[in-house]
Amino acid sequence: MTFLIVGIVVVVILLLVVGMYNGLVRRRNQVDNAWSQVDVQLKRRLDLIPNLVETVKGYAAHEQKTLDAVITARNAAMAASPTPGSQATADNAVTGALRQLFALSEAYPDLKANQNFLALQEELSATEGRVAYARQFYNDSVLGYHNKLDTFPTLVVAKFGSFPRREFFEAEDTARQAPQVKF
Repeated sequence: MTFLIVGIVVVVILLLVVGMYNGLVRRRNQVDNAWSQVDVQLKRRLDLIPNLVETVKGYAAHEQKTLDAVITARNAAMAASPTPGSQATADNAVTGALRQLFALSEAYPDLKANQNFLALQEELSATEGRVAYARQFYNDSVLGYHNKLDTFPTLVVAKFGSFPRREFFEAEDTARQAPQVKF
């Protein structure tokens, strides 16, 4: 009888450990999937930038410094390592450069009325919303994963598995400031 009770307890404990391990794997996979969604949206935005720059170039060719800043930020973002910290830094640079580019449209009424520019601006705005949602989902996934890693008894299982902490996607302080545009 004692052997049967010990056997049942061992099986229950084993099932609990397997359940915790599988829960951690699901959370880790959710974080990986969420990061993939962020990456897809960031690449989508980077793909739209060359068309936007070409459109603006025709109307504001003497604003080459702003156009170069956008291209430089885009190239840096494409070359950034695929980690949340590196991508966040690159993303912040692209966002700042795009703000300056969009501010140019206020000084050029013809550009502001150009259908290609308006369509690209609308597409980039929609993409910005997708990027923001993907970042939020990623950060929520990382939070859930970290909560699993840090709570007992799952933290014991996490110590024996390969469950490293993940980086949040954070905006830099400069991303919260309005751009300075000078003509």
